[in-house]
Amino acid sequence: MSNTILAIDIGSTKICAIIAEIEDSKVQIQGHGIAKSQGIKKGAITNIELASKAIKKAINDAKRIAGSNISSATVSISNAYAKSLNSTGVVNIPHKDISIKEINRVMQTALYNANVPNEYEVVHVLPYNFRVDDQDFIEDPFGMNASRMEADVNIIMTQKSNLSNLKKAVRSAGVEIDGIVLSGYASAIAVMDEDEKELGVAVIDLGGQTSNLVVHTGNSIRYNDFLGVGSNHITNDLSMALHTPLQIAEGVKIRHGNLVETSNEVIELPIIGDEENRNEVSLEIVHSVIFSRVEEALMILAKSLEKSALKEQIGAGIILTGGMTKLKGIRELAQSIFPAMPVRIAYPSDIEGLFDELKDPAYSTVIGLLLYKAGEHTQYEIDFQQELLHSKEMYEENLNDIKIANTVNEVEDQKAAQAVKQESHPKKESLDSEAFSFDDLPDIGKENSNPFKKLANWARQLF
Repeated sequence: MSNTILAIDIGSTKICAIIAEIEDSKVQIQGHGIAKSQGIKKGAITNIELASKAIKKAINDAKRIAGSNISSATVSISNAYAKSLNSTGVVNIPHKDISIKEINRVMQTALYNANVPNEYEVVHVLPYNFRVDDQDFIEDPFGMNASRMEADVNIIMTQKSNLSNLKKAVRSAGVEIDGIVLSGYASAIAVMDEDEKELGVAVIDLGGQTSNLVVHTGNSIRYNDFLGVGSNHITNDLSMALHTPLQIAEGVKIRHGNLVETSNEVIELPIIGDEENRNEVSLEIVHSVIFSRVEEALMILAKSLEKSALKEQIGAGIILTGGMTKLKGIRELAQSIFPAMPVRIAYPSDIEGLFDELKDPAYSTVIGLLLYKAGEHTQYEIDFQQELLHSKEMYEENLNDIKIANTVNEVEDQKAAQAVKQESHPKKESLDSEAFSFDDLPDIGKENSNPFKKLANWARQLF
């Protein structure tokens, strides 16, 4: 069965909408639209009307290419809004076998036990450890035999007002929200492979105005942090240092941005407010401005990683993604800031129909949103609609066809039919001549004898 989905990454520098078809967990991209961000600064919506216009433009472009008129979307929410806390849930297993019902119960208990402030709304409840009886680090408790189960969860929440503003901006663009995913979480889904998930990995998404850090160990995300610094800050610094317009500074950053090699070459740049004269600038200055800004951002993220107390559990090292990773030499710089840890620059997963334009680290988040909807989320996660997400098939027994004995109405109907037959054929024995008797009730074993039979015996003894 195929399912059409719309994913919208609402970033600070661009808004990207992709329409895709999901069939048997395989994603096929149908169309995409990209618009310049407006009304969004450092991940926060600052003008609902402008943000809505930009979102609408991206959606309309995607709809035109895909030829689809989809009306609901899964959107990313910035780590700028997010806070997280840990909680634990414990349940007893009455039937000894762990089913989806029990897993849902332990997850809901962990959520209930958490001290979520009133002004916050839960976006994700992510289980990172299951304990079955006394056995720890259970990967998947489904189907196991146990008398007690515990779940340790990481709850990611966001302020209700911020979520409400996001919903308003998307609704004004003519689309309802059917899923919300933390942007750092979505990026991680798009770039991590199975080995990295197992060994533990930190994913750093270096965007236009923001940088996100998420740590994935065990089964899910354990830690997330946000930094309001991105590649646009490099452009601003260059513009101020070189006294040149922002667009020129952006071009210099893209053409000459190199974090490893320095050059004594001199370039001529226009001066702000002076249309006649040009300024001669050494590329050494350009290098030093870019280097100091990127180094500062990575140093802050390195301190955040230390603060997480999970550094020892990151066996696969650091994954860098996002638009800023296109700067030459960023991997080498990161390697020096995160010593003794492998560092790699990641591109989003290559999925069918992926346009060349989207094969870029800047689009990791939106690709991650598609994969999230295709089932690559954390197993047994509770999403923002309070639903348990899982890939297990549920078998529900249909009890409607099971009868213990004749119901009272059926007995009355049988008696009435029998009376009619005897009137019309008094000599002929009715096929249904057996009247209802409590003795007809089946035995259900000696230990659990039928309550109706017990009642009948008691009545006989009484009268």
